[in-house]
Amino acid sequence: MGLSIHYEGSFNKNSVLSDLITEVKEIVETFKWDYKTYLKEFPEKKIDDGTYDDKIYGISFTPPECETVSICFLSNYRMSSGAHLKFFGNSKNQSENKFLYMLSVKTQFAGVTIHKVIIELFRYLLKRNYFSEFSLVEEGNYWETGDESLLEQKFKENGDLIDHFSIAIETIPIKQGESFEIYFERIISRIDDRNKN
Repeated sequence: MGLSIHYEGSFNKNSVLSDLITEVKEIVETFKWDYKTYLKEFPEKKIDDGTYDDKIYGISFTPPECETVSICFLSNYRMSSGAHLKFFGNSKNQSENKFLYMLSVKTQFAGVTIHKVIIELFRYLLKRNYFSEFSLVEEGNYWETGDESLLEQKFKENGDLIDHFSIAIETIPIKQGESFEIYFERIISRIDDRNKN
């Protein structure tokens, strides 16, 4: 629950990873955000069969009240993160393999400004040709529209929904023998009724 940014992509093999790391590092240092750098160069032997080693290449950073933003890659040049590699890197389950490359960051509690900065950073890196492929979806529609008022409205709507849900959980007790599914449906129904009035 809350606004998030979902993204995936691949590093452009004609770009220089250490340049991307330096640029992102300079930007996040300006904001005084915590960051971590990983390996700065891909292995010299390039294998194009989709396999990867167990190392992370790139940089990640954490704005205040925000989840960590990973601008990291595996040795096959595809975006991932250390956590994704740990959880999905050795999975034998084919349906889980796609999660290795699906990144997201929740920005709801960080606010509109940080959300915009993250979006604009990705837009900047895309223009600098650091990605050969890149896609981003975010629930504030700022990536597609650049409309700040729409983004602010989406943040407010999500914030109100979270507040209503929190209040509902505090004030509407679960009934004896009621399943959590039924309980949450009852809460959501009350919130919907309240929002209609």
